Amino acid sequence: MPSIEAVNLSKKYGSFTALDSLNLKIEGAKCVGFLGPNGAGKTTTLKIFTDMIRPSAGHAMINGITVHEHKRKALAHCGALIETPEIYPSLTPSEALSMIAELRGVPHSDRSRRISEAIEEVKMEEWADKKVGKFSKGMKQRINIAAALLSEPDIILLDEPTTGLDPRGMSEVREIVRSLKQKSRLIFMSSHLLNEVSDVCDEVAMIDHGKLLVYDTLANVTSKFSGDGSDGSVEIGTLRPLDEEILKSNVASIPGVLSFERIDVKNARVRFSGGPESQERILVALVTMKIGLISFRPSSSALEDTYLNLIKDTL
Repeated sequence: MPSIEAVNLSKKYGSFTALDSLNLKIEGAKCVGFLGPNGAGKTTTLKIFTDMIRPSAGHAMINGITVHEHKRKALAHCGALIETPEIYPSLTPSEALSMIAELRGVPHSDRSRRISEAIEEVKMEEWADKKVGKFSKGMKQRINIAAALLSEPDIILLDEPTTGLDPRGMSEVREIVRSLKQKSRLIFMSSHLLNEVSDVCDEVAMIDHGKLLVYDTLANVTSKFSGDGSDGSVEIGTLRPLDEEILKSNVASIPGVLSFERIDVKNARVRFSGGPESQERILVALVTMKIGLISFRPSSSALEDTYLNLIKDTL
């Protein structure tokens, strides 16, 4: 089972504390959002996990191995994209990834297969032999993610992978991250974008001023910390267009439902009281309605309430 763990992890730069006794253990195949404002300590944490910088105290572990003591072994099955490296514009994705594979010691006999699979996973097959200099930022970022896949990792660390991209590029990269979850990987992705974490991640760890505020599933975090803890909201997505009038009458009859509003033709927001138990009842009821339900997640507004409630206490 893939795992990463921070044990009393601290980092100081003179009198400034970037990380303050961070304790965080994540296990299993899932996508965990590492959420916090700019300067909260997210990149510092990821750089310590990849041994780009050393902690002032404590240690970082990947699959039970301490990174700064056994770097090669700890990072053998870990792929990372920290900040945004530049790719030589005169190279094609195949050439750039071949160079990176050689630098990382990927066996020559296995190199061609790994490069081909990485390019396929980020959906860049038709661009594999075109020069990178003509690519959009989103396309370049997809190649950077492909580079992180060359070691066939079961753990992937991503540092704000959509930063600096236009809306289309952001959407493309988020879709790639969602697809990465299909191969039993642990994905740890830092972000300061609430809708991104709500849309892509299964769990969330919030950090501010170098301190961990909370780590749990999105549903549990929003239930416990948004508003008074008793109300919440979820967003549903359907395969077919929603019949708003029929749904309003049916959804309103589910115990705990406070309101129902359509976001667009295939997405709606349900506000409820009663915590996780109500969420369970609502999900069961919606499935039995046979409306083509394909997604059910805490709404971005619920995560925003939680975020603001937690972050304001540390200002």
